[in-house]
Amino acid sequence: MSALATVPTPLGPFTAVVDDEGAVLASGWTDDADLLLALVHAELRPADPARRADLGAVTAAVAAFHDGDPVPAVAVPVRQISGPATTAIWDALRAVPAGAPTTYGELAQAAGHPKGHRLAARACVHNAATLFVPCHRVLRRGGGLGGYRWGLELKERLLAMEAAWGTERSGAAPPEADHGRGPAVSGV
Repeated sequence: MSALATVPTPLGPFTAVVDDEGAVLASGWTDDADLLLALVHAELRPADPARRADLGAVTAAVAAFHDGDPVPAVAVPVRQISGPATTAIWDALRAVPAGAPTTYGELAQAAGHPKGHRLAARACVHNAATLFVPCHRVLRRGGGLGGYRWGLELKERLLAMEAAWGTERSGAAPPEADHGRGPAVSGV
């Protein structure tokens, strides 16, 4: 059964929506479940997810991240639907280490689209599973913040937190998430 939970964090309330297999469909620093549900692709959007206090591995990963350990977040399965280029960008995002932000151009190149900086920016805008697909780790060429659905102040705070952790606990993982291409949901 699909579910959602909101947990308090030092950065504000964080809500995640999961499908009946526990894959994250949408997440973010908000307590507005309707806002998150609207981000879920229509083919995946649950009609009435159960509100829970805890989503197991998802809730544990959110807590671990805020305690300085980004590794569990990349082990949580994610399910989003888009075309192959956007999917490749989302996969590449999951491999960006905490504390080592990339640019839109570098992200596009890593995803196999060397001239696709606008594609990378668009994929970040359409990413519904923030934290688990860490779009906050992408900057403009020259170091500008670019945008962030949850606000630039929060993006700055996230980047500062991750920089303070160092790269030994980067949280990068091989990109294998299921973004609607098939029935299986991988562990990353």
